Amino acid sequence: MKGTVAWLDGRWGTPTGLAIPLSDRGLQLADGVFETVLIHAGRPQLLDAHHSRWCEGAALLGMAEPPSIRSLEPLIKDACRRAELSNGSGALRLNWSRDGAEARGIQVPKGDPDPSQHRFWLTLSPHTPSFSAVHAWISRHERRNATSRLSRCKTFAYGQAIQARREARENSAEEALLLSTTGELCCASTANLLVQRRGEWLTPPLSSGCLPGIMRQQMLNLRLAREEHLGPYPERSDQWLLINSLDCRMVRSVNGQVLNAGVDAAALWRRLLAKGTPPEQG
Repeated sequence: MKGTVAWLDGRWGTPTGLAIPLSDRGLQLADGVFETVLIHAGRPQLLDAHHSRWCEGAALLGMAEPPSIRSLEPLIKDACRRAELSNGSGALRLNWSRDGAEARGIQVPKGDPDPSQHRFWLTLSPHTPSFSAVHAWISRHERRNATSRLSRCKTFAYGQAIQARREARENSAEEALLLSTTGELCCASTANLLVQRRGEWLTPPLSSGCLPGIMRQQMLNLRLAREEHLGPYPERSDQWLLINSLDCRMVRSVNGQVLNAGVDAAALWRRLLAKGTPPEQG
Protein backbone atom coordinates (compact mmCIF):
# COMPACT_ATOMS: atom_id res chain seq x y z
CA MET A 1 0.00 0.00 0.00
CA LYS A 2 2.77 2.42 -0.97
CA GLY A 3 1.77 6.07 -0.66
CA THR A 4 -0.75 7.69 1.68
CA VAL A 5 -2.31 5.30 4.18
CA ALA A 6 -5.04 5.76 6.79
CA TRP A 7 -6.37 3.96 9.86
CA LEU A 8 -9.85 4.24 11.38
CA ASP A 9 -11.80 1.97 13.72
CA GLY A 10 -9.36 -0.91 13.38
CA ARG A 11 -9.20 -0.80 9.58
CA TRP A 12 -6.39 0.19 7.23
CA GLY A 13 -7.11 1.89 3.95
CA THR A 14 -6.70 5.25 2.23
CA PRO A 15 -8.07 8.69 3.18
CA THR A 16 -10.56 8.44 0.32
CA GLY A 17 -11.50 4.83 1.09
CA LEU A 18 -12.27 5.17 4.81
CA ALA A 19 -15.08 7.38 6.12
CA ILE A 20 -16.26 8.93 9.37
CA PRO A 21 -20.00 9.34 10.17
CA LEU A 22 -21.65 12.54 9.01
CA SER A 23 -22.64 13.17 12.64
CA ASP A 24 -19.01 13.52 13.79
CA ARG A 25 -18.48 16.92 15.43
CA GLY A 26 -15.00 17.10 13.95
CA LEU A 27 -16.59 17.06 10.51
CA GLN A 28 -19.59 19.26 11.30
CA LEU A 29 -18.10 21.74 13.78
CA ALA A 30 -14.30 21.34 13.50
CA ASP A 31 -14.52 20.19 17.14
CA GLY A 32 -11.25 18.32 17.44
CA VAL A 33 -7.49 18.55 17.84
CA PHE A 34 -4.71 17.02 15.78
CA GLU A 35 -0.94 16.73 15.54
CA THR A 36 1.30 16.53 12.50
CA VAL A 37 4.42 14.52 13.23
CA LEU A 38 7.45 14.13 10.99
CA ILE A 39 8.38 10.55 10.15
CA HIS A 40 12.05 10.09 9.30
CA ALA A 41 13.64 6.74 8.50
CA GLY A 42 10.57 4.97 9.80
CA ARG A 43 10.54 6.75 13.18
CA PRO A 44 8.31 9.55 14.51
CA GLN A 45 10.27 12.64 15.48
CA LEU A 46 9.60 14.49 18.77
CA LEU A 47 6.59 12.26 19.41
CA ASP A 48 6.58 12.89 23.18
CA ALA A 49 6.33 16.66 22.65
CA HIS A 50 3.59 16.28 20.05
CA HIS A 51 1.62 13.91 22.25
CA SER A 52 1.87 16.26 25.25
CA ARG A 53 0.53 19.18 23.19
CA TRP A 54 -2.23 16.96 21.79
CA CYS A 55 -3.35 15.98 25.30
CA GLU A 56 -3.08 19.55 26.62
CA GLY A 57 -5.17 20.85 23.74
CA ALA A 58 -7.84 18.22 24.29
CA ALA A 59 -8.01 19.01 28.01
CA LEU A 60 -8.22 22.74 27.35
CA LEU A 61 -11.23 22.18 25.08
CA GLY A 62 -12.95 19.83 27.56
CA MET A 63 -12.30 16.68 25.55
CA ALA A 64 -11.23 13.25 26.78
CA GLU A 65 -7.54 12.38 26.66
CA PRO A 66 -6.36 11.10 23.25
CA PRO A 67 -4.81 7.63 22.81
CA SER A 68 -1.59 6.98 24.71
CA ILE A 69 1.84 6.83 23.11
CA ARG A 70 1.98 3.15 24.03
CA SER A 71 -1.13 2.45 21.95
CA LEU A 72 0.05 4.67 19.09
CA GLU A 73 3.51 3.20 18.62
CA PRO A 74 2.46 -0.12 16.98
CA LEU A 75 0.02 1.71 14.72
CA ILE A 76 2.70 4.19 13.63
CA LYS A 77 5.15 1.36 12.96
CA ASP A 78 2.55 -0.47 10.88
CA ALA A 79 1.67 2.72 9.00
CA CYS A 80 5.33 3.28 8.09
CA ARG A 81 5.58 -0.30 6.83
CA ARG A 82 2.43 0.00 4.74
CA ALA A 83 3.51 3.36 3.29
CA GLU A 84 7.01 1.98 2.65
CA LEU A 85 8.67 4.81 4.57
CA SER A 86 11.41 2.82 6.30
CA ASN A 87 14.03 4.94 4.51
CA GLY A 88 12.00 8.00 3.57
CA SER A 89 10.16 10.81 5.31
CA GLY A 90 6.47 11.44 5.78
CA ALA A 91 3.80 13.52 7.51
CA LEU A 92 1.81 11.64 10.14
CA ARG A 93 -1.46 13.24 11.19
CA LEU A 94 -3.10 12.10 14.45
CA ASN A 95 -6.76 13.16 14.72
CA TRP A 96 -9.03 13.28 17.79
CA SER A 97 -12.62 14.48 17.45
CA ARG A 98 -15.58 14.79 19.80
CA ASP A 99 -17.97 12.37 18.11
CA GLY A 100 -21.40 13.78 18.96
CA ALA A 101 -23.25 10.60 17.96
CA GLU A 102 -26.87 11.48 17.22
CA ALA A 103 -26.86 14.85 18.95
CA ARG A 104 -27.43 18.07 17.03
CA GLY A 105 -26.16 21.57 17.84
CA ILE A 106 -23.05 22.84 19.56
CA GLN A 107 -23.82 21.83 23.16
CA VAL A 108 -21.14 19.61 24.71
CA PRO A 109 -22.48 16.59 26.66
CA LYS A 110 -22.71 17.10 30.44
CA GLY A 111 -20.33 15.43 32.85
CA ASP A 112 -16.78 14.26 32.43
CA PRO A 113 -15.70 13.70 28.82
CA ASP A 114 -16.15 10.08 27.73
CA PRO A 115 -13.35 8.63 25.55
CA SER A 116 -15.86 6.24 23.96
CA GLN A 117 -17.70 9.28 22.58
CA HIS A 118 -14.57 10.48 20.76
CA ARG A 119 -13.03 9.29 17.51
CA PHE A 120 -9.38 8.70 16.60
CA TRP A 121 -7.93 8.22 13.15
CA LEU A 122 -4.56 8.73 11.49
CA THR A 123 -3.13 9.35 8.05
CA LEU A 124 0.45 9.04 6.85
CA SER A 125 1.63 10.66 3.61
CA PRO A 126 5.08 10.87 2.01
CA HIS A 127 6.61 14.29 2.62
CA THR A 128 9.88 15.90 1.62
CA PRO A 129 10.85 18.75 4.00
CA SER A 130 11.07 22.13 2.26
CA PHE A 131 13.79 24.70 2.95
CA SER A 132 13.20 27.09 0.06
CA ALA A 133 12.82 30.79 0.87
CA VAL A 134 9.38 32.38 0.46
CA HIS A 135 7.83 35.79 -0.06
CA ALA A 136 5.38 36.65 2.75
CA TRP A 137 2.37 38.93 3.09
CA ILE A 138 0.98 40.28 6.37
CA SER A 139 -2.77 39.72 6.24
CA ARG A 140 -4.95 42.81 6.38
CA HIS A 141 -8.13 40.84 7.08
CA GLU A 142 -7.27 37.99 9.47
CA ARG A 143 -5.91 38.26 13.03
CA ARG A 144 -5.17 35.64 15.67
CA ASN A 145 -7.22 36.02 18.83
CA ALA A 146 -4.71 36.57 21.64
CA THR A 147 -7.15 35.49 24.39
CA SER A 148 -8.93 32.57 22.70
CA ARG A 149 -8.36 29.02 23.93
CA LEU A 150 -8.50 27.94 20.28
CA SER A 151 -5.31 29.87 19.54
CA ARG A 152 -3.49 27.68 22.06
CA CYS A 153 -4.56 24.40 20.41
CA LYS A 154 -3.97 22.75 17.04
CA THR A 155 -7.64 22.39 16.13
CA PHE A 156 -9.38 21.21 12.97
CA ALA A 157 -10.52 24.80 12.27
CA TYR A 158 -8.17 26.22 9.61
CA GLY A 159 -10.56 28.61 7.89
CA GLN A 160 -8.64 31.69 9.00
CA ALA A 161 -5.31 30.29 7.81
CA ILE A 162 -6.85 29.35 4.47
CA GLN A 163 -8.15 32.87 3.93
CA ALA A 164 -4.87 34.46 5.00
CA ARG A 165 -2.93 32.24 2.58
CA ARG A 166 -5.44 33.07 -0.16
CA GLU A 167 -4.89 36.77 0.48
CA ALA A 168 -1.12 36.26 0.30
CA ARG A 169 -1.37 34.49 -3.06
CA GLU A 170 -3.49 37.34 -4.40
CA ASN A 171 -0.59 39.64 -3.49
CA SER A 172 2.11 37.54 -5.18
CA ALA A 173 3.37 35.93 -1.96
CA GLU A 174 3.59 32.24 -1.04
CA GLU A 175 2.96 32.55 2.70
CA ALA A 176 0.80 34.67 4.99
CA LEU A 177 1.81 36.25 8.28
CA LEU A 178 -0.81 37.13 10.86
CA LEU A 179 -1.00 39.89 13.40
CA SER A 180 -2.55 39.31 16.80
CA THR A 181 -5.62 41.12 18.10
CA THR A 182 -3.02 43.01 20.18
CA GLY A 183 -1.51 44.40 16.97
CA GLU A 184 1.80 42.56 17.22
CA LEU A 185 3.23 39.93 14.88
CA CYS A 186 2.02 36.49 15.81
CA CYS A 187 2.81 33.66 13.39
CA ALA A 188 2.38 32.43 9.83
CA SER A 189 -0.62 30.54 8.48
CA THR A 190 0.99 27.16 9.21
CA ALA A 191 4.27 27.96 10.96
CA ASN A 192 5.84 29.80 13.86
CA LEU A 193 7.88 32.94 13.27
CA LEU A 194 11.52 33.45 14.25
CA VAL A 195 13.25 36.79 13.76
CA GLN A 196 17.03 37.11 13.92
CA ARG A 197 17.64 40.67 15.09
CA ARG A 198 20.90 42.18 16.30
CA GLY A 199 22.53 38.79 16.65
CA GLU A 200 19.77 36.84 18.45
CA TRP A 201 16.68 34.88 17.54
CA LEU A 202 13.34 36.25 18.76
CA THR A 203 9.89 34.68 18.62
CA PRO A 204 6.47 36.12 19.62
CA PRO A 205 5.27 35.08 23.10
CA LEU A 206 2.29 32.79 23.56
CA SER A 207 0.37 35.80 24.87
CA SER A 208 0.27 37.02 21.26
CA GLY A 209 -1.99 34.11 20.35
CA CYS A 210 0.62 32.15 18.42
CA LEU A 211 0.41 28.37 18.45
CA PRO A 212 2.82 26.74 20.94
CA GLY A 213 4.84 25.13 18.16
CA ILE A 214 7.05 22.11 18.82
CA MET A 215 10.09 23.43 16.93
CA ARG A 216 9.57 26.89 18.40
CA GLN A 217 9.74 25.31 21.86
CA GLN A 218 12.88 23.45 20.86
CA MET A 219 14.51 26.81 20.09
CA LEU A 220 13.49 28.10 23.52
CA ASN A 221 14.51 24.92 25.37
CA LEU A 222 17.96 25.03 23.81
CA ARG A 223 18.23 28.74 24.58
CA LEU A 224 18.71 29.53 20.93
CA ALA A 225 15.83 32.04 21.02
CA ARG A 226 13.86 34.13 23.47
CA GLU A 227 10.32 35.49 23.46
CA GLU A 228 9.83 39.09 22.45
CA HIS A 229 6.85 41.20 21.36
CA LEU A 230 7.39 42.00 17.68
CA GLY A 231 5.92 44.79 15.63
CA PRO A 232 4.86 44.30 12.00
CA TYR A 233 7.76 46.20 10.44
CA PRO A 234 11.15 44.57 9.79
CA GLU A 235 14.26 46.28 11.09
CA ARG A 236 17.36 46.74 9.02
CA SER A 237 19.43 43.53 8.77
CA ASP A 238 16.54 41.38 10.10
CA GLN A 239 16.33 37.78 9.00
CA TRP A 240 12.90 36.15 9.32
CA LEU A 241 12.29 32.42 9.37
CA LEU A 242 9.14 30.25 9.35
CA ILE A 243 9.39 26.90 11.11
CA ASN A 244 7.22 23.91 11.91
CA SER A 245 7.70 20.17 12.34
CA LEU A 246 7.78 19.49 8.60
CA ASP A 247 9.60 22.47 7.03
CA CYS A 248 11.85 25.45 7.71
CA ARG A 249 11.95 28.42 5.30
CA MET A 250 13.57 31.83 5.27
CA VAL A 251 11.40 34.83 4.41
CA ARG A 252 12.72 36.54 1.28
CA SER A 253 10.42 39.57 1.53
CA VAL A 254 7.52 40.93 3.62
CA ASN A 255 4.84 42.91 1.80
CA GLY A 256 7.40 43.57 -0.92
CA GLN A 257 10.20 44.70 1.41
CA VAL A 258 13.26 42.58 0.71
CA LEU A 259 14.90 40.86 3.71
CA ASN A 260 18.23 39.15 4.23
CA ALA A 261 17.94 35.39 3.80
CA GLY A 262 21.37 34.08 4.64
CA VAL A 263 20.59 31.60 7.42
CA ASP A 264 21.02 27.89 6.67
CA ALA A 265 17.43 26.95 7.47
CA ALA A 266 17.97 23.24 6.81
CA ALA A 267 20.92 23.01 9.21
CA LEU A 268 19.03 24.81 12.00
CA TRP A 269 15.93 22.64 11.55
CA ARG A 270 17.96 19.40 11.57
CA ARG A 271 19.82 20.54 14.67
CA LEU A 272 16.53 20.99 16.51
CA LEU A 273 15.36 17.55 15.44
CA ALA A 274 18.61 15.91 16.50
CA LYS A 275 18.47 17.48 19.95
CA GLY A 276 15.00 16.08 20.55
CA THR A 277 15.40 12.56 19.18
CA PRO A 278 16.46 9.74 21.54
CA PRO A 279 19.27 7.45 20.34
CA GLU A 280 18.52 4.12 18.70
CA GLN A 281 18.11 1.27 21.16
CA GLY A 282 20.81 -1.36 20.67
